[in-house]
Amino acid sequence: MWAYVIRRIVYNIPVFMAIVLLVMLLLRVRDPVPGMMGKQATVEDIANKREELGLNRPRYVQYFTLLQQMVTFDFSQELWTQPGMTVGELLRKSVPISLLLTLPALFLTTVISVCIGMISAYARGRLLDKILVFFAVLGMSISFLVYIIFGQYFGSYQLGRLVGQPVFSIHGYEPGLQNWAYYMLLPVLISVIVSMGYNTRFYRAVMVEETTQDYITTAWSKGASTSKIMFVHMLRNAMIPIITRIMITLPLLVTGSILLERFFGIPGMGDALLSAISNNDFPVIEVFSSIFAGLFICSIILTDVLYAVFDPRVRLQ
Repeated sequence: MWAYVIRRIVYNIPVFMAIVLLVMLLLRVRDPVPGMMGKQATVEDIANKREELGLNRPRYVQYFTLLQQMVTFDFSQELWTQPGMTVGELLRKSVPISLLLTLPALFLTTVISVCIGMISAYARGRLLDKILVFFAVLGMSISFLVYIIFGQYFGSYQLGRLVGQPVFSIHGYEPGLQNWAYYMLLPVLISVIVSMGYNTRFYRAVMVEETTQDYITTAWSKGASTSKIMFVHMLRNAMIPIITRIMITLPLLVTGSILLERFFGIPGMGDALLSAISNNDFPVIEVFSSIFAGLFICSIILTDVLYAVFDPRVRLQ
């Protein structure tokens, strides 16, 4: 297994290098320095600023410098928009906040969607199945922004008026687990509701396919209970698509939810990335993009390993 993992890592090194190169070249299509300096800047001022930011160096020098920083995890480069703060400090500040939002949302979404998918597959073609599918499609059809606006209005404003005090925060964040429910619970619930439609449809399709397998018919004929068939036999054999779905989502946990963090004023990684894109802060964009690419490659490799763990028929070669 380890030989397979090492081989996959080696195979994906050129992919990672190509992604880093592509991001770097796309960012440098247009010179960002004149926009940063303003209309009053002289040619000399612009040249000095380019030298200060390292943009006057050859492209290949900038590329290999960036690769070296990624490989050695050197995130000591300063932000262009916040001199004195390094990218590493921004990561240490924003990543834990994003994880406090995305990890609970992923856990709740997966558990609830898998359960609803199994129930819907068990009741396939009946009224309960049609109701569940209807609400899943309805949930998929509504915009994310609508959920955020309604969640802030009803979940925070109206609920706060009803109980006589604020229940959830609409904007802002204060660190500390004791403040998690006040600042994070409402965004987490919105994220769960938004994701449930897509995930429920996916897991229902997976479970419906499992119900047509011979081992389910055999289990029924032997008198196995419904709960045992659903939560032992069916769930165990459906683990590979479930793992695939979860692994694809893992890199997004670190990047956070851009819309939720922006609308709720949560200083997570998604909000930091959006600010960096708006302000042409190249070091932040390059590091965040490289981290996302690395995590995505690692999640694909980890998915293959977990396939072999959950399904003995899968062999890593």
